Amino acid sequence: MNNETHNSERRKLLGNSLITAAAAVIGSFSVPVQANFEPAEKSNQKARKMPLAADIIIVGGGSAGAVMARRLSDNNKRRVLLLEAGHSFDPKHYPDVVAKSHVLGANGNPEFEWGYKTEPGYVGHAISAVRGKVIGGSSAVNGAVALRARPDDFKRWNLPGWSYEEMLPYFKKLESRIGGSNALHGRNGPLPVRQLTRADITPMQRAFMDASLANGFKAIVDFDGPDANGVGPYPMNIVDGVRVNTGMAYLTAEVRARKNLTIRPDTMVDKVLFEGKRAVGVQLVNGEKLFAGEVILSGGTYGSAAILLRSGIGPQEHLRSLSIPMVANLPVGLNLVDHPIYYNAYAARPETIGEQSPVIGAKLWTHSSSATPGELDLHITATHLFPHEQSPTKVGFVLAVALTRPLSSGRLSLVSRDPMAAPRIDLNFLSAPQDRARLLEGVKMARKIGQTGPLAALVSAELKPGPAAQSDDAILASIKSTLDTYHHPTSTAPMGRRNNPAAVVDLECKVHGVEALRVVDASVFPDVPSVATNVTVIATAERIASMFA
Repeated sequence: MNNETHNSERRKLLGNSLITAAAAVIGSFSVPVQANFEPAEKSNQKARKMPLAADIIIVGGGSAGAVMARRLSDNNKRRVLLLEAGHSFDPKHYPDVVAKSHVLGANGNPEFEWGYKTEPGYVGHAISAVRGKVIGGSSAVNGAVALRARPDDFKRWNLPGWSYEEMLPYFKKLESRIGGSNALHGRNGPLPVRQLTRADITPMQRAFMDASLANGFKAIVDFDGPDANGVGPYPMNIVDGVRVNTGMAYLTAEVRARKNLTIRPDTMVDKVLFEGKRAVGVQLVNGEKLFAGEVILSGGTYGSAAILLRSGIGPQEHLRSLSIPMVANLPVGLNLVDHPIYYNAYAARPETIGEQSPVIGAKLWTHSSSATPGELDLHITATHLFPHEQSPTKVGFVLAVALTRPLSSGRLSLVSRDPMAAPRIDLNFLSAPQDRARLLEGVKMARKIGQTGPLAALVSAELKPGPAAQSDDAILASIKSTLDTYHHPTSTAPMGRRNNPAAVVDLECKVHGVEALRVVDASVFPDVPSVATNVTVIATAERIASMFA
């Protein structure tokens, strides 16, 4: 079956299920499905005459959308409709492939993961760009690392109202933290965060910490503290082996029972509908139109940008090439940024490796020799996420080396107007020579740690890049051939002042040049923060939600 036929069949199936779901879930709030598509101008002129599905429509129930749905529905006079392309589950009964913390990316299960692939780019091979498709979004399939963007990240962004000090109340508000100081951490928020200790992590991860200390790095108790340059255990949003996603933490059974909140799963949005320059609702992939007083896109860095482009908000030339009528000429998709990561892999000695859970437990966070003052641009994470059948000893581990302040940026664009067609994702990893030099330095650092006791005693052999890779060119060749993504894409709809030509949204996440439309997710970050993005996305949603009366 070719892609066009496959997409057509998916639309038919999805459309039929959505019509059925609409009648059952939305009830009196639903708008009758349009049997025939009308020209945009003609249908939009009717928008104000159509019944409103809600006061606010939120598109995407992930790290940001679930937060927005809960906080905006706190006002029981405000009707909120949350649309999610993936499934919805009872908060306490997500399937294991989503809930279990040792399973990442839903094991590639297309029922819960979008299946995106990147363009080959400089590295010459496609990379799986994993994104969650379920209530909870990518917070339901990630590594559950609960770290914040650093003060230096916010300084670099230089946005009024978005300093670290101004964001701290929202970081505290989101978490119920065990460990750390009261000055830095919250105790009563929806998201449970547990600071791991040496006793909680595996023998390999403890050996990694000790080998890092032997190489002169400091021990870090709290990576959210003033000094994060060193090695220590992670804080995680995992409880009893369950990855607590935002669908569990924010959309509890009590919240889901609110009369003013409707959650409509298995519902994919095609585009935003406009009356002139004002957003008045959304159109689903089956043609159904839902109207509201305001639309909030929280579909993630890839999803929100694709919806904006299909809606006529984006670079003029790109829209023209697809015959999409332009609503606003904005640089959507032109500043895609993500963290490249390389796996320094080892075959382990079965008799010494010991317990292998938690699979993620400790990291070294430090800087390269060319980093700017205060910048922490290298992560090395000790993890058991390794295909053990690839080890000659049938067990292995990885020192995952990530460049967390990349200079290379890529692009997201549409292949067609078809909402079922995946967007074109070009991460453009390592195109900047400085990025190659710094990641090379990180890999050398990881290898040195791997050769240092007590970690060296657990190693049977280095697998990647392997003993033969001694020259810079040989190491770089290995990096290039097996490079992966840390799955932290950002910045396809960056925040900034109206006079900033790179900005898509303003300081309140309102899309420039139009009304009643916001984007709230990682796509609004001016660039990628130097850490896993999930907690900063949640805090961003908390801050934007606080702006509503």
